[in-house]
Amino acid sequence: MLCFLPFVMCFSLSPSLHGKFTSMEFGPWINDEWHKIPVHLMPLLEIVRTQKTSPQTILDLMTVGKVIKKVPVVVGNCTGFAVNRAFFPYAQGAHLLVNLGVDEFRIDRVISNFGLPMGPFQLQDLAGYGVAMAVGKEYEKAFSDRIFKSPLVELLVKKGRNGKNNGKGFYTYEKGSKPKPDPSVLPIIEESRRITNIMPGKPILITDKEILEMVLFPVVNEACQVLDEGIVVRASDLDITSALGMSFPSYRLKKWSEMYGGFYKPSKFLEERAIKGIPLSAPATPAATSKSRL
Repeated sequence: MLCFLPFVMCFSLSPSLHGKFTSMEFGPWINDEWHKIPVHLMPLLEIVRTQKTSPQTILDLMTVGKVIKKVPVVVGNCTGFAVNRAFFPYAQGAHLLVNLGVDEFRIDRVISNFGLPMGPFQLQDLAGYGVAMAVGKEYEKAFSDRIFKSPLVELLVKKGRNGKNNGKGFYTYEKGSKPKPDPSVLPIIEESRRITNIMPGKPILITDKEILEMVLFPVVNEACQVLDEGIVVRASDLDITSALGMSFPSYRLKKWSEMYGGFYKPSKFLEERAIKGIPLSAPATPAATSKSRL
């Protein structure tokens, strides 16, 4: 490949590859990263700034993003970048509930009825379990203080399931028809429950509202961590304003933290803003931005 200087080399990266291509330089231009999630479904384009990224490079990539009809957002360099980082607790909250005895198909229905395109288990089917396992290991390394480890996906893989890729996951997939809940997955789920051993004798009793809270509140909390670290500078950059449009009781996070550990422990950023009455949509303070690991 013959290129004329200056030029920008870009990579479409998995969240598990953050930081792998940040040290290359080409003349006065810096190798940059961008991340579409996933390319054929999402209009979002995350432009990952690194320590060496020049302002001109960011401006050029913002322009390119608009030309290819994507919505560009500049984010910092961390495991998961911005959106995947904020949403990594999403599936984990769902898996926690399943291992507490809640029906997985009910969880998907509740989340879908809330307005998301699909529930967390159908989403994992769509992405494929290999991706879930690989990325999950990266999150476990980066955020070990707030991870819920479930053996369920590994058990599914051992049973020859890989979601939509081979037509067998939590749902069955036939060409031309909608995904259908697969009851044959239930023995695998029971095995996961035996291994985790957190169900209090029998399945917990839980309302649909509580399912929403236990799946989505950790996402809100992680989004606050992202803001606090300066990975993004505005809450609107995470596009979470619709999820944060309700006045949710942050004390529930403390209650769940006492019951289930660090997975539900509220971030310092969220606690401070709740105490001071500062909206989450307000810009991050210079002090918060200075904490960025970039």
